[in-house]
Amino acid sequence: MARAVLSGNEAVAVGVKLARVQVVAAYPITPQTTIVEKIAEYVDRGELKARFMAVESEHSAMAACIGAAAGGARVFTATSSQGLLYMSEMVFWAAGARLPIVMAVANRAVAPPWSIWCDHNDALSQRDAGWIQLWAESAQEAMDMVIQAYRVAEDERVLLPVMVNLDGFLLSHAYEPVDVPEQSLVGRFLPEKTPAPYWIDPSEPRSYGTIAAPDTYMEFRYKLQVSMGNAARAIEEADEEWGKLTGRRYGGLVERYRCDDAEIGVILAGSWAGDAKEAADLLRRKGLRVGVIRLRATRPFPADELAEAVEGMDAVAVVDRAFSPGLPSGVLAAEVKAALYDRARRPFVKGFVAGLGGRDVTPLDFATIVELTLRSFKEGRGATEWYGLRGWRPW
Repeated sequence: MARAVLSGNEAVAVGVKLARVQVVAAYPITPQTTIVEKIAEYVDRGELKARFMAVESEHSAMAACIGAAAGGARVFTATSSQGLLYMSEMVFWAAGARLPIVMAVANRAVAPPWSIWCDHNDALSQRDAGWIQLWAESAQEAMDMVIQAYRVAEDERVLLPVMVNLDGFLLSHAYEPVDVPEQSLVGRFLPEKTPAPYWIDPSEPRSYGTIAAPDTYMEFRYKLQVSMGNAARAIEEADEEWGKLTGRRYGGLVERYRCDDAEIGVILAGSWAGDAKEAADLLRRKGLRVGVIRLRATRPFPADELAEAVEGMDAVAVVDRAFSPGLPSGVLAAEVKAALYDRARRPFVKGFVAGLGGRDVTPLDFATIVELTLRSFKEGRGATEWYGLRGWRPW
């Protein structure tokens, strides 16, 4: 296993190469562009034997991926922000067609106003599309996650596309040491692609994606829901086996940090989990038992694993880097509350919206968020707070 200093985007590209992807279709958009640029270099140098399709739009990129995946190829694309919104029609189609595509999303705020910096609204806007959604904390995990994503997507219990999310600039363009496994090791974990049972075969013509009448449509959607449940098991299994091969295991659906004796927890997804962990260490030195729960997957949503992780906690802060206009909380906070609602004992849940458009949230900010959560818990105030607003006043 070799060590290299890579950006998050470069680590994703290395993961694609190691996965022996056969077709890549993409359109450039900041901050994901260097992912597909690096892949194009691999193809040009013969390091990756793949067809690279430089298309005219993100909608076309996903359409090309759909065609290639339906033909039996292992397929990859990448996008961000407006590009993901532009391909949204095809994003839904890929999931409904049960195609094991993997797409990296370098998370970026949605315009207007224009912003090229990080938040999670782009990916979470597609949370009901039927894609598995995974979130990396580091460049190392981004590379490993791409490889694991193909293992999960192509599992015959699953056969769903996977979105690998990495924070724009904060992770996509930040460099760090990455342990790159040998191709032979990856080959043991991820065999060469075999076509799905329903791949397009000219010798056996079939119709795909035709109309479903009311007496069959609902069953198609239910099968997708069942496959999402299967995906939860597949994600856990892939992470476990990857850990045995490489020594790197990330926790499956949920990573827990210092949660065993925690009285208060911080729940979030993405690279800023590292800042939250640093805040937890700081607060523990002051006598406050704080743990961090990082959601590695938001689809399927790990309700049971989350309930187990918060067992024994008095309160949790759910910190969202996204919001849904009109929803009284952040996106993840709403889903955490829904997941815990039927539990016999559940902690007090306090939501925060923070870090939109790439605004910094430091370890000291997370420490303040914990203190605000404790205050709200004691006062019984659970309303979501927008943390760090500057100079705001009503119209």
